Amino acid sequence: MFHALVSIKQVPDTTNIRIDPETNNLIRQGVPTILNPYDAHAVAAAVEWKRKLNGKVTIITMGPPAAITSLRECIEMGADRAILISDRAFAGADTWATSYVLTEVIQAVHKEDPLDLIFFGKQAIDGDTAQVGPGVAVRLDLPVVTYAVKIHEVNTAEKFVVIERKTESRNEVIKAKLPAVMTCEKEIADIPYASLPDLVYSLRYEPEVWTTEGPITFDPAQLGLKGSPTTVFRTGTPEKHKAGEVLKTAETGVDVAVKTAFDKILEVEGVASMLGVQR
Repeated sequence: MFHALVSIKQVPDTTNIRIDPETNNLIRQGVPTILNPYDAHAVAAAVEWKRKLNGKVTIITMGPPAAITSLRECIEMGADRAILISDRAFAGADTWATSYVLTEVIQAVHKEDPLDLIFFGKQAIDGDTAQVGPGVAVRLDLPVVTYAVKIHEVNTAEKFVVIERKTESRNEVIKAKLPAVMTCEKEIADIPYASLPDLVYSLRYEPEVWTTEGPITFDPAQLGLKGSPTTVFRTGTPEKHKAGEVLKTAETGVDVAVKTAFDKILEVEGVASMLGVQR
């Protein structure tokens, strides 16, 4: 039976993010949280293939108790099992420490019920590192396909998957052995409307909660701040610049507008002399 696992994250809604002008840190208080959008599309893709292959989908997330809301949202979309990894010892984890914890959990799930595909969103919209999915794949020693936009085939009998991924210049179609890890773009699948049975089930569903007390024995040295080699010195917002001058060709003509624009560029101190331009 096809078994997919999706690792998700509950993130601050970045449309409401503000920066403290004194500390330059994110102001999280009062900011609503949402299911990371890329993760939501990864869940939709996993559920789509679960239904094609008569399989099941397991969801995991590392976060505070409030992340249960996002897990229930995944159950509403058609996932079958949800696990919350929550403990104060995990607080402050960077991508290195996070990938360690997720790897341990994925290995435990795989021992219970072998996995075929492990899904991640391309990146989380709060950190934008795109490091956790590939980091987990390296720890698991599994093939990884990043920036996936389409799954062409999943063959559980012959143990391979065919995935199309986006690059800067073209799309690539890659065949990989199962089990495999993939990170997903939003194009991977549309988020479906929940069926009434899934909606009702999700409201009553209680995710499993895994802590440092069980069912996995974690290495304390690799958890939270202690296990995180990354240090964030400061965060802030880019300096706001005034809008540039608009030259309307309809009023002056193209030739005059181009000459005016070129003259203004050369007004920048040192540009004209540096380029040896005769004005």
